Amino acid sequence: YFLYNVVTETNQRKKLEYRIFNMLSVIAEKERRVKANAREYNEKFSYANNHIKTSKYNIFTFLPINLFEQFQRVANAYFVVLLILQLIPEISSLSWFTTIVPLVLVLVITAVKDATDDYFRHKSDQKVNNRQSQVLIRGSLQREKWMNVRVGDIIKLENNQFVAADILLLCSSEPYGLCYIETAELDGEVIIQNSPHKVFTTDQDIHFFFQIFAFLICMGVILAIGNTIWETYIGRGFQVFLPSEEFQSSAVFSGFLTFWSYIIILNTVVPISLYVSVEVLRLGHSFFINWDQKMYFTQTDTPAEARTTTLNEELGQVEFIFSDKTGTLTQNIMVFSKCSINGQTYGDVYDEFNEKVEITEKTACVDFSFNPLLDRGFKFYDSSLVEAVKREESSVQEFFRLLALCHTVMSEEKSEGNLVYQAQSPDEGALVTAARNFGFVFRARTPETITLCEMGRAATYELLAILDFNNVRKRMSVIVRNPKGQIKLYCKGADTIIFDRLDPSSEELMYATSEHLSEFAGEGLRTLALAYKDLSEDYYEVWKKKLYHVSTVIENREEQLAVLYEEIEWDMKLLGATAIEDKLQDGVPETIACLNLADIKIWVLTGDKLETAMNIGYSCNMLRDDMNEVFVISGLTQLEVQQQLRSAKERVIGLSRLSSTGGAEKDDMFLEDSVFEEAIIAEYALIINGHSLAHALEPQLEQTLLDLACLCKTVICCRVTPMQKAQVVELVRRHKRAVTLAVGDGANDVSMIKTAHIGVGISGQEGMQAALASDYSFAQFRFLQRLLLVHGRWSYFRMCNFLAYFFYKNFAFTLVHFWYGFFCGFSAQNSSSYGPYCTVISPVLIWAALVPPFFFCSTTGSFFFLRNPNFPTTQNDSTKYRKCCEIQQSQRNKIPSISVFALWSQVRHLQQSRKRHRPQEQSLRRVRRTSSRRSAYAFSHQQGYGELITSGKNMRMSEISSTHSLERTAQSSSWIENILKRKNEVSFKPIKLENNEKHG
Repeated sequence: YFLYNVVTETNQRKKLEYRIFNMLSVIAEKERRVKANAREYNEKFSYANNHIKTSKYNIFTFLPINLFEQFQRVANAYFVVLLILQLIPEISSLSWFTTIVPLVLVLVITAVKDATDDYFRHKSDQKVNNRQSQVLIRGSLQREKWMNVRVGDIIKLENNQFVAADILLLCSSEPYGLCYIETAELDGEVIIQNSPHKVFTTDQDIHFFFQIFAFLICMGVILAIGNTIWETYIGRGFQVFLPSEEFQSSAVFSGFLTFWSYIIILNTVVPISLYVSVEVLRLGHSFFINWDQKMYFTQTDTPAEARTTTLNEELGQVEFIFSDKTGTLTQNIMVFSKCSINGQTYGDVYDEFNEKVEITEKTACVDFSFNPLLDRGFKFYDSSLVEAVKREESSVQEFFRLLALCHTVMSEEKSEGNLVYQAQSPDEGALVTAARNFGFVFRARTPETITLCEMGRAATYELLAILDFNNVRKRMSVIVRNPKGQIKLYCKGADTIIFDRLDPSSEELMYATSEHLSEFAGEGLRTLALAYKDLSEDYYEVWKKKLYHVSTVIENREEQLAVLYEEIEWDMKLLGATAIEDKLQDGVPETIACLNLADIKIWVLTGDKLETAMNIGYSCNMLRDDMNEVFVISGLTQLEVQQQLRSAKERVIGLSRLSSTGGAEKDDMFLEDSVFEEAIIAEYALIINGHSLAHALEPQLEQTLLDLACLCKTVICCRVTPMQKAQVVELVRRHKRAVTLAVGDGANDVSMIKTAHIGVGISGQEGMQAALASDYSFAQFRFLQRLLLVHGRWSYFRMCNFLAYFFYKNFAFTLVHFWYGFFCGFSAQNSSSYGPYCTVISPVLIWAALVPPFFFCSTTGSFFFLRNPNFPTTQNDSTKYRKCCEIQQSQRNKIPSISVFALWSQVRHLQQSRKRHRPQEQSLRRVRRTSSRRSAYAFSHQQGYGELITSGKNMRMSEISSTHSLERTAQSSSWIENILKRKNEVSFKPIKLENNEKHG
């Protein structure tokens, strides 16, 4: 295409805001003056340029802006205040570098992360800004970068070029000025996406920080009061040989100074490095997701992508999943599978016994070699339909003629006979391709004509009118004049809409076709009904004049057009119906079953009709025949919907009461507590259509809907709009304390994805809107199982262990100083001489300790690129695993205790392995006093032992003594047996004895 356009004022990054501003500015702005190809004139009005900027910093502004943003964090500002206090010698017992080194380390790491993110934004901006275009300047076309294009420029666009601005089409090289734009790239608004959940997490962090800070203040106050008391009653006795300074003459003032001194000493309780530590851990988890080879889809070369680093651990806490159907659970690759023409079904294959045969990859396809314009990728297995076409049956030919004419598909013939169809939806593309292979080839269109090749003969139809499709009409029609001069209306749409507008002569055929449609929908196929109508010349001329009049009306044009379309789309004759298959993606049933075992509830929100949605539910194992009951809510009024919801809820609660033995008090507890949901053993399913859902989402019914939905194992909402999808997600978020996840693949799923806590986009056939608006993206629904149950669980587990160790380390280090204050006269002295150095080096050792888990993060399987091949990966290889862990434990003893966390998972696994493989005879190894753990040398010189040797009391006893001893032994044999029995029942952990212990 060669397009000449006028560039209007735009900024792609803020396209959405600009459109809103443009609508609002109509009131305030009377006119906007623009002259084509006149830059000098247009620059007078200071219009915005076309330069795109999503970055935050440049070389000069990075340092001040980034530091300003970092010091807005309460923790960083707190440590700046702490650093100032440490510069006061009267209250500081620690050197200033004990605070400034960790603070600088935190600031540097955060700055590096921010700089890296901004660097990639700069690269993305440069890629868009440097796209080349051809601009008409001073009478000639010159190559110009997109960022240099100005308002009013005339530019030339060619086929498959990006459009990086809002443009006005002046003309096109195509006949009749046609131009078609692919809108899959219009996703600039994702850059400014702001998740409300992230704001909620930040508020939680600030609240937690203040709790820790309050704990620090309390410790400081306690120690300051202790210092005041100590100075008052005890400190006076030390004035003789340890006189205090003049400013410390008052005990209260000494306590005041001690308070600030302990604020400095106990500052480690406030986690200065926690923020950056958590961010780095989350970044590592994001890398693990991006590097996961088992989430890489080879067919489209699409890896998994974590577009955020703040939600990884919440993947392991998801309780509700809201999923689209088409393109998410299914492949969104439509295939013409079956059809019904004049009461006869086509598409099934039968054997010699007239029994239906299952179609597999080995089933022979129909030979379309008679058609030189065939699409070789099209497959059909019922040869009887081809034979009917060759016999030139009128109903069959009219059926495929309708498919070749009633659509909005564009055809591009790259070479002779090589046709490429560009369709708005995969459904239309599949129908036109089917008509092409059966001999009715759509070749070209203009605004006034449609050219077909019917069984090898060219035929041109005059296009008189297009009655377009919308969600209210649910049908599309075209009015054409065939080569014989006859005027015909061809219509396709939803069966419920078409059947209401049929001529009474088609009533018998309608019943037969309705049965076929039920069979098709039962197989999960997407169906459409086809009908036509012969129009007389006089009737059409009258209707045409009405159409021309309504088309020029300014107010209520759409409503009047709908009435006019309704007028002509009556008394049509039924031709038949089509059935298109949208196959499930690989692994969808297994994934859903696994997620159900994890007690994750999956709700399907789809725009398909009830029968198709139910069949997909059965195919995905969401609906099963052994379910107790499937509730279908299809009321047309609010009262009907209310009655159906309450009836279903009462039935679920009533059956559960019958199965339980509790009384009224137990029932009341169940009704008030969410435990009731877990107490239901029976399985129910809820299916509700869009019209009923609109009533159920009203404030007076939404709680009833939510209660019933949460009591059901499966929830399917069909015929819903994108706004209703978002409303359902918002309903669960508002009333349930649960993490929600929404997954979709198209632009109609963006609102649902942004409303949920976590958004997942499927890179499918409907562009990149959903993927770019999401937090995580991949190519197949089955990867959701690994994202949640592997990455989510491990991220959650690692984060919990890290936080537990982090606060254990901080509190252990801090409380030692707090306790030491009671023994040093509350003098704010360190408990050890190396305390300041441990404070400084602690963050360094933490990250040194985190390196091994980063590389050895998987002990039961391998999916990361970074992994030690020599490390044992199976539980059966316990000997090798134990040896590795023993080596790591021996190395761990050579470094400070801070690195314990790095080997915690390995030690825990070692303990479990030893416990499993412990011999039974080892249970008595530790049946002795702990005081015996000393060297043999110390034991031989124990006080009193020499006297025992010389006294002879430990020598062999006489026979008399032996006799009495045997009697005592016999009398107490039962007691000894009880002791031995008790010992055999005791199980102790084995310990590794030292050599001197064995000698002892």
